[in-house]
Amino acid sequence: MASKRASITDMATALGVSVSTISRALSNHPSISDATKKRVTKLAKELNYHPNHMAAGLRKGRSNMLGVLVPHIDGHFFTMVVKGIETVATKAGFNILICQSNEDVAHERKNIETLINAQVEGILVSLARTTRDFKHFDKAAKRDLPLVFFDRILEGRDVNAVVLDDREGAYQSTRHLLAQGCRRIAHFAGPQHLNIYKNRRQGYLDALREYDVPFDEALVFTSDMRLEDGSQGMEQLLKLPVRPDAVFSASDVSAVGALQVLKKRGLRVPQDVALAGFSNELFSSFTEPMLTTVDQRCEQMGQAAARLLLEILGEKRQNVSPRRVLLQPDLLVRASSLRG
Repeated sequence: MASKRASITDMATALGVSVSTISRALSNHPSISDATKKRVTKLAKELNYHPNHMAAGLRKGRSNMLGVLVPHIDGHFFTMVVKGIETVATKAGFNILICQSNEDVAHERKNIETLINAQVEGILVSLARTTRDFKHFDKAAKRDLPLVFFDRILEGRDVNAVVLDDREGAYQSTRHLLAQGCRRIAHFAGPQHLNIYKNRRQGYLDALREYDVPFDEALVFTSDMRLEDGSQGMEQLLKLPVRPDAVFSASDVSAVGALQVLKKRGLRVPQDVALAGFSNELFSSFTEPMLTTVDQRCEQMGQAAARLLLEILGEKRQNVSPRRVLLQPDLLVRASSLRG
């Protein structure tokens, strides 16, 4: 059975000295005699005493903690972003406290309260799908608590952020489908109040324009990008008088939903309908056929976000213009879209 963790008070009582004497002895303060230091060190080993660095940091006005708020960590993308954040934070002497909003803005509000109460020194945030305003982040701003957003931000807000060039990734993906001879390219779009989905839709439109392919609103299906949304979207598209010959999905998850429906209907991918997703989720390389997708450089995004937050913390200046880091996407062409 594990022994109870000893405290400085326990040690002070055992040796008949003050708590401050124990604290100074443990920190090798010159005002404490060598004999007392030896007694304290010996007792600390016997009681298995370990200093509470977090409490000590808070007494000095620092927690050495960074808050991380993500929509979820059950997929590849956010897991790898968190890995990148932790790598940089640990190297700089910080620990991280992770919260999940579960795509719920109400939960996101509670998460912000939790992180503020935990006295983190800064917060890294990727917004929930249902977030439509920044009001709950004002509390952090009022406490001069720096915020860095990554991946998902609200359009029209000038904030510190690390984002992917989502427009470019969608443009490359749609352009690839056009180069394969596809002309009725459908688009699975996400909530347009979020930057990532708005910019992916724009990239899709830009590629169509470059190839002089008319935009058809009937080929756009907007949803929350879940598996069932992809299935529903594909079912809807197949009811059109002329079905699409390709689908560019703003999410790998909804692309797989479409793939399931196409297989169920006996349609060949990519011969009858070509497919391309976005995010490079781990499962995208295990589908049959393997899914063409866009890599979001997730670990690099986490590292860049953490570095930006640490830079802001190091500057300690007010009213500094928000900074934005833009990462470049990488199109991964696989069998689901190759017709040649």
